[in-house]
Order: sequence, then C-alpha cells, then structure tokens
Amino acid sequence: MSKHELLIIDDEAQIRKLLEITLHTNDFKTKEAVDAKSGLIMAATCHPDLILLDIGLPDESGHVVLRKLREWYTKPIIILSAHSSEDDIVKALDNGANDYLVKPFRTGELLARIRSSLRTTTSEIQKEILKYNDLQIDLTNRIVKKNNDVVKLTSTEYNLLALFVKNEGRVLTHSYLLREVWGPGYLDQLQYLRVFIAQLRKKIETEPNHPEFILTESGVGYRFVIKEK
Repeated sequence: MSKHELLIIDDEAQIRKLLEITLHTNDFKTKEAVDAKSGLIMAATCHPDLILLDIGLPDESGHVVLRKLREWYTKPIIILSAHSSEDDIVKALDNGANDYLVKPFRTGELLARIRSSLRTTTSEIQKEILKYNDLQIDLTNRIVKKNNDVVKLTSTEYNLLALFVKNEGRVLTHSYLLREVWGPGYLDQLQYLRVFIAQLRKKIETEPNHPEFILTESGVGYRFVIKEK
C-alpha cells in the first residue's frame, strides 16, 4: 500500500522542517507550500490525502483558504495555528476543518490527530455494523448495544450518536451539532445540547463522568474518539 501524502501549507520554515522530519519518520509523504496561492494550486494538482493548514499565511488568511478548499476538497484538513482563541478555533471548525492544533504542539498529539482523521473513510462509514470496544452500532437498523445489551435511545439521541460516529475523531462545534440534529432554529440552545450529551453519555459510557467516547472540547464542542483496548 502506498504511503499517505500530506500537504503542508505554512510560511514558517522551522515548522515545515519539523513536520517534514516527523511525518517522514512515521511513513508519510509530504509536499509543501509557503503561501495561500501555492497551497491552493498544489492541493488541486497533487490531491493530498490530508492538508495541514496554517491560519497566519502571508498573502491570505488561512480561514479564507479553508473556505476555498471546502468548495471542492473533501478529505481531512487540520489547522495548525498560533492563534488559540475560542473564536478562531470555532470559526475554523465551522468552516470545515477536521481538527485544530495550537502551536507549539506535541508531535505525538499531531500524529494521533492525523491518524484519526485518516482512519474515518467513506468505506468505514458505510459499514452496516460498527464496533468500538464494548459498544456496537448498527447504522442500518438503528440498533445500539453496550456489552451485547440493547441500549434504548430516543430518536434524537440516536441521531446525535450517528453524527458523532460519522465524524469520528473530528471536533464538532456546538453550533454544528445543534444545526445538524435540531435545525437552524436551535443554534442558541447550548443548554439543550448539554442535556442530550449527558443523557447519551449515561447510556453508552461505562463511567459517564469520565467518558471514553464523547469528549468535551472546552468552549468549542465535542469529539467522538475511539481508544482501542
């Protein structure tokens, strides 16, 4: 099997070098762009499996580049940025980023986020039955089991869980979840979402107060993760 090829769009030479060494050491191929213009051209011509995108580019904001990419590019995009404000993170995620890492970042965490983003493919999502340790989800028949016992979920709880599963590893913002599950009229109902997340955790988590599947991204949203046992 060929290696995954990643496109790095970042104007900092030191960051590009660090990423190149880290990724090559871990069996990834890379291509690099130093600004928005060349990054968009390379994305269109090289068709990378994943893009690492800096927000602070010299010729155009990474947020603008992200929106342009999402007009046609359907594969994962991870933002790497020195900006750590919740507004920047939420904006990037709402514009279609799969994940957001603040510089300086730990290379181990970056690699984990990359692998998680690459793992969720269309073919995996289309499997009839998904198994996550002791949790089993039958997307065709809308049946969820925990330790082989059927978990009784309301229609809304199931729709919320299915949305998480189809975006495994990706941070989903509060507004995205509210819009996709309840509709655009519920975008300001954050407490409503928290109540349903708590109910869902009680039903699928072994320890709801210390969840292993549905993790909170403080001030931003939630992430569905899988940790193999």
